[in-house]
Amino acid sequence: MSKRNTQAAKTAARERLRLERERQAKRAKAKRQIIVAASAVAVLAAAGGIGYAIVQANKPSYWDEAAKATVVAPANTSGKNGTTVVIGESKSDNVVHLYEDPRCPGCANFEQTIGETVNKGMEDGDYKLSFTIGTFLDGNLGGEGSKNALSALGAALNVSPEAFLDYKTALYSTEYHPAESTDDLAKDAYLIKVANTVDALKNNKKFQDAVEKGTYDAWAMRMSKSFDEAEGVSSTPTIKINDKAIETPADAAGWAAALKDAGVTK
Repeated sequence: MSKRNTQAAKTAARERLRLERERQAKRAKAKRQIIVAASAVAVLAAAGGIGYAIVQANKPSYWDEAAKATVVAPANTSGKNGTTVVIGESKSDNVVHLYEDPRCPGCANFEQTIGETVNKGMEDGDYKLSFTIGTFLDGNLGGEGSKNALSALGAALNVSPEAFLDYKTALYSTEYHPAESTDDLAKDAYLIKVANTVDALKNNKKFQDAVEKGTYDAWAMRMSKSFDEAEGVSSTPTIKINDKAIETPADAAGWAAALKDAGVTK
C-alpha cells in the first residue's frame, strides 16, 4: 500500500466521522424539537383541562337552574310561588308555624315525640298549622336530599294536606329517616318507597311521576328561599306560635304548656 493510499484512507475516515457527527447532531436536534413540541401540547392540554374544569365548576347546577325555572305550585298552597302552606280549619287566629329541614335529626325527633299531638291540636281546631321548609343542610353536609325530599313533599301536598302531613311523618319516622350525614333522600326510589307506606300515596302514579320528573323542584327552591329569608330562624326545628318563637318542647306536656303561655286555649 503506497503512502498516498494510506493518507487518502485516513482522510476518508475523518470525513466519514465528520458526517456521522453531523447526522447525530441533526438527530439530537430533531429529538429535542419533538420533546419541546410534546411538552407544549401537554401544557396546552393541561391548560385546556383546567379551563374545562373551571368552566364545569362554574356551570350552574341542576338545582341552580331549578331556582330560576317557572314554578309549578302544588295544590293546597297560596302566596307568591305557592310558598305559603297553611293547614287546618280553625276559626281562631292562632297559627303554629313550623320551620324544618327534611334531613334535620332534631325535626325527626320532634315529629316522633309530639308530632301526633301537634297535628291533633290542628284537627281539633285549636290552631292552624303553617310550614316553611328549608334545605340548608344540603349546603352544610353536601348532597341534595333536602331539596329532593322537599320537592316530593310538594307532590304529596298536591294530593292533599293529609297526604302531606302523613308523608312528612313517614319521612321523619325512626324507620325511614336517614342519618343526617347520609343522603338517601336524594334518591327518588327511596322517597317513593317511603311514600308507599302512606295510604293516599301508595302506588299513586301521579305522585310518583311528579317525584321522578321533578315537577315541584322549582317550587322547592322557592320554598327554600322563603326559609332562608325568614326572620328569627337560624336552626331547625324552629317553632313559632302566633309569630313568637318558643323553645322546642320535649314532650306533650311541654307542648301544652307552650300553647297555654301563648294564649292558645280550647
